[in-house]
Amino acid sequence: MDSLVARDRSLLQVKDLRTVFATRENDVHAVNGVSFHVREGELLGIVGESGSGKSVTMMSLLKLIPMPPARIVSGEVIFDGRDLLKLKPNELRDVRGGQIGFIFQDPMTSLNPVFTVGFQLIEPLQTHLGLSKKEARARAAELLELVGIPSAKDRLDDYPHQFSGGMRQRVMIAIALACDPKMLIADEPTTALDVTIQAQILEIVRKLRQELGMAMIWITHDLGVVAGIADRVMVMYGGLIVEHAPVKRLYGAPKHPYTKALLETLPSLEDQRSERLVTIGGQPPSLDAEPTSCPFAPRCQYAFERCWRENPPLRMVDDGLAENGDSHDVACWWDIDRGEPFNGGEPFDVR
Repeated sequence: MDSLVARDRSLLQVKDLRTVFATRENDVHAVNGVSFHVREGELLGIVGESGSGKSVTMMSLLKLIPMPPARIVSGEVIFDGRDLLKLKPNELRDVRGGQIGFIFQDPMTSLNPVFTVGFQLIEPLQTHLGLSKKEARARAAELLELVGIPSAKDRLDDYPHQFSGGMRQRVMIAIALACDPKMLIADEPTTALDVTIQAQILEIVRKLRQELGMAMIWITHDLGVVAGIADRVMVMYGGLIVEHAPVKRLYGAPKHPYTKALLETLPSLEDQRSERLVTIGGQPPSLDAEPTSCPFAPRCQYAFERCWRENPPLRMVDDGLAENGDSHDVACWWDIDRGEPFNGGEPFDVR
């Protein structure tokens, strides 16, 4: 989809990325032709249920997935003019942490429990920036202060288990920012935190964006979080992008039935009635084969015969209505606004 790969102003350009995992029974097609871009200084939100391919897509960019059993079968990942998928291992190590920071979902399993927090902060500073131990330690203390950890110099000699969950996540952010990367990828960094700590982490992210101006990719299943921080949103399902739009357009006028269903599951503060929360019926698709039909069809109330025959391509449905020339793109045969198929056909309800 050309509108998702804007080569002229993009720091990161991903084209037709496909990742497959080999199992004893069959191959699992986790990422099925994903294309997108990220500009300098902007935040791209990626949302979808568990198993939709969000994390695997982002980890594939830096070859952080275990290979084998995984293999990247096609695609380009152009970052700052270089294809990351073609880099040698030592060249890719320079990019990881040095130019692209990565915040993982669970800080307790991501931080090494046998090394102090200071050691884990100092090591990348010495490796990527060539700082002396004294300089790196001073910089490590500054980073802990930047993410809001009190008595930063004293905490450098503490171990991960001596920090709370929220503080460990702050340490992970500090490590990701250690070498002043051009881009930060955050993989559901607030999922395991309570709402108070989550709000603090989000406030840190907003502050860092203003001060450092770095590009960010924020992976989450929480649409409420994305609404407050993202410039654009990409919705994934079955290893595919099913909708992409500037954040206000996506929340104000969703075009894909899956996006619409996700938004309907959000509880409303204005609704005082005691009603059950809305859920999406059915289960996420099996990924044991590359999709040849719409992966959301078995759960979709708008599905009709064509949805079962063909996998819809990502197409532009709104152009010129958003800032920066970003279009509203959707992969669906059904026109929600008009209540009819895009190219004719009789709908039926599969449920």
